[in-house]
Amino acid sequence: MDDTKKTELNFARKVDWNLFQLFHEIVRAGGIGAAARRLNRQQPTVSAGLKRLEDHLGVVLLKRTASGIELLPAGRALFDLCETMMGAVRAAPHDVALAAGLVEGVINIRMISSVVSAEFDAALAGLHRHHPGVGIHIEVAPWREVIAALKAGEAEVGIACDSAPDAALCYQPLMREVQQLYCHKAHALYGMTVPQPGDLADQPFIATGLDEPQELANFRQRYGLGKRVGGYAENLHETKRLIELGVGVGFLPTCVAETLDHEGALWPLLPEAVLPAYQVYLVTRDEPARNTPTELFLAEIMGKLREPARGA
Repeated sequence: MDDTKKTELNFARKVDWNLFQLFHEIVRAGGIGAAARRLNRQQPTVSAGLKRLEDHLGVVLLKRTASGIELLPAGRALFDLCETMMGAVRAAPHDVALAAGLVEGVINIRMISSVVSAEFDAALAGLHRHHPGVGIHIEVAPWREVIAALKAGEAEVGIACDSAPDAALCYQPLMREVQQLYCHKAHALYGMTVPQPGDLADQPFIATGLDEPQELANFRQRYGLGKRVGGYAENLHETKRLIELGVGVGFLPTCVAETLDHEGALWPLLPEAVLPAYQVYLVTRDEPARNTPTELFLAEIMGKLREPARGA
């Protein structure tokens, strides 16, 4: 055995592997104090652990700043390795269960209505195809209820917008939605574009209550839209129904309108340049709380989300 391999073997035998998890938590938390609180440890203990790891490696990994920490080049490289290590450790029980043919159960998904995502659909199909013993339970709810269900442990996976992501949850960007204001084909404004959204402030409006993204609420309030409520629906299909019945004008995600409107019944009123937009996330609880069906679904959808690069 050459000297390099001996050195690597000695390092692997002597180093405390928990130090890698500690470093990973420091980076994820954005600081030593924050990591100490998340790990329920004293800050000097966490600092000492970081120092031990740096001594083992013979390099400085990060420096403290007024806002938290800044990774140095060695720290960035180690964090990438830690991400791989943590992923392998988390996958271990699920891979063992998979190898033993023990993957059964139900994955509970809570999501906003009418999500249009090819990656999400492909991941669900892949999960069923590869693991037919896993049942898929989908429940539709306003986005605030989706987040609350995840925090309460009532769902394993959520799909929702969230203008103020919760530190207790993990957020993966899934898609970007753009909202457009639509009227019905019998409306007096059908076929027209209204450059100034405020000119529509007196129009009867279809409200969506708890399901309204915060970015859309801000846009509405800025231009006085919704002062006259003609109807109310928290499900996008029912919002579309009320618009088509002429009850009022209403917002729909453009991707939803394009999917649902096959007969040209809806007309977009606002120019594209002013339309409000926001991110829709795949949301989960942190790793220790995730079961095997959830990890398998996440493996499916993360693979799908990486695929768009093939068509770039």
